[in-house]
Amino acid sequence: MDEKSRAARWGGRIGILAILLLIASITANHLGLLGYELPLAGIALAALLGVIALVVSLVGLIAVLRGKHGGVAAILGVALGVIAAVPVGSTLVLGRGVPRIHDITTDLANPPQFVLVVPLRNGAPNSLDRSTPPDLAEQQKKAYPDLVTLTVAEQPGKVYVAALETVKDMGWTLDGSTPEKGLIEATAVTKLIGFKDDVAIRIVEKDGGTAVDVRSVSRVGMSDLGANAKRIRGFLGALSARVAAQRS
Repeated sequence: MDEKSRAARWGGRIGILAILLLIASITANHLGLLGYELPLAGIALAALLGVIALVVSLVGLIAVLRGKHGGVAAILGVALGVIAAVPVGSTLVLGRGVPRIHDITTDLANPPQFVLVVPLRNGAPNSLDRSTPPDLAEQQKKAYPDLVTLTVAEQPGKVYVAALETVKDMGWTLDGSTPEKGLIEATAVTKLIGFKDDVAIRIVEKDGGTAVDVRSVSRVGMSDLGANAKRIRGFLGALSARVAAQRS
């Protein structure tokens, strides 16, 4: 076999290596092994290997189209290379359309505060003081103008119970609740890579009804790729629907 035939074989091998590294890194991140830096580095390296596998395999496919052997290996390398590059590639695509912020709230003037979650964030690079970037509030307001306090014409106690049920339905981990303060704290884990984002929900009486504010903060990453805003919208929509259903 000539060099191009070897390219087909090597493309498949590199693709397999990239996928194994990706799986190992994602698993380590979900299980909390090796901190977060090494798994993230592994995911990035898997993407790089994926790109290499894709390029080498395409060279091999050209050889196959010219009558050489190694078609299966080349196709495998292309497929695995693309899959291995998807997490990083999608991050780059999603990151282009959203601001580089990771602390989102419905109340910019007085965001819900975390209490019970604070020890769980020990060692996390992202703080909870909302000091970075300096224009955080302005960037959020421009990017997500729809994220505002939810007002519900219902007693705070009933809304609080409905919020706890909604947290469960969202699949979040309930870290604790303080009914006397109307505070609920939970942790959401992203499905694919396993990033942890913390959520604070504040429920208080206002003008005879109830005001609901939500704050969602990523533990790692300068940009959340819009995940926190999406999470808040999903929660408020589900909560509104639950409260409405309870009235009917």
